[in-house]
Amino acid sequence: MHKVPHSALFALPIFAAFSASAEPVQSDMLSSVGNFLASLTAEQKSKASFGFDDAERKNWHFIPRVRQGLTMKEMTHEQRLLAHALFASGMSSRGYGKAVSIMSLEAILAEMEKGQSGKAVRDSENYFFSIFGTPSADKPWGWRMEGHHLSFNFTCTGKEATVTPSFMGTNPGEVREGPRKGIRVLGQEEDFGRELVKSLSAEQRTKAVINSTTPKDVVNDPARLDLTAPEGLPYSEFNPAQRQLAERLVREYLGRHRPEVEAMEWDRIRSSELAGAAFAWAGGMQPGEPHYYRFQGKNFVVEFDNTQNGANHPHAVWRDRNRDFGVDPLKAHYDKAHKN
Repeated sequence: MHKVPHSALFALPIFAAFSASAEPVQSDMLSSVGNFLASLTAEQKSKASFGFDDAERKNWHFIPRVRQGLTMKEMTHEQRLLAHALFASGMSSRGYGKAVSIMSLEAILAEMEKGQSGKAVRDSENYFFSIFGTPSADKPWGWRMEGHHLSFNFTCTGKEATVTPSFMGTNPGEVREGPRKGIRVLGQEEDFGRELVKSLSAEQRTKAVINSTTPKDVVNDPARLDLTAPEGLPYSEFNPAQRQLAERLVREYLGRHRPEVEAMEWDRIRSSELAGAAFAWAGGMQPGEPHYYRFQGKNFVVEFDNTQNGANHPHAVWRDRNRDFGVDPLKAHYDKAHKN
């Protein structure tokens, strides 16, 4: 693992270099990461900082495991607030609210698992912040916020910011007892998918339902580098009402992130991928039954799986083969640099 000297990570040019014409998303991220890094000790900066090309940047996952980076638990109260400000700079208010609600579920999960041997330690402050490269207005850098059931990966190229892979999960999917009974953080992701499959005619379902049983988890997980291909019922065979349901479903995932990002990504998907997309479903269609869906175009995919713990443990991921970790924008950036 190649560390970046902490002195290089927080230099005054970070702020001076950002032009007024730069994208507001990146501007806010750059300002927020500067404030965050300025609050850290030298040891903390070293722990949070990685080279942009370090293998750790693509070492993402959503399970409880040992991770690289700086945990919120290691931060002071003031540092945690600045970490949250950085996180919020990449999220919509809805997405941020969902994420912190997922973090809060760790306490409920700890109570549910009390006394069970072999269970992971649940901790709502065991979430890691990692900075990749030197934050800059015109050179690539990135950052990640990650822990159990959350993985958000941001790449900034100077021209735009990409936000995939973007993962959320919840356990429990629905809180079934206690003062927070009835909470379903990923309820819309589940309900929108079910509403879409139930809207299909019998003939349409013969194409959309690819299996009566579900996979054990999302198929486009961190181990999968070459994403799946579209399968199931083509979007072109949806009626107008079904198309609206499919579009609402996709935008629920895109809308985790800032409105500017959602608008940009939706325009790209709508103009170049939606016509060739397809919807696939597996499992039961009634609440409480294990189920899975995937809506996918040539490059983007939104995927949902709720099979574990009696179908009360959903996972929901948005990925893109050309934009995960900034692949296409980075290629454009480097191509331009080599031409100059």
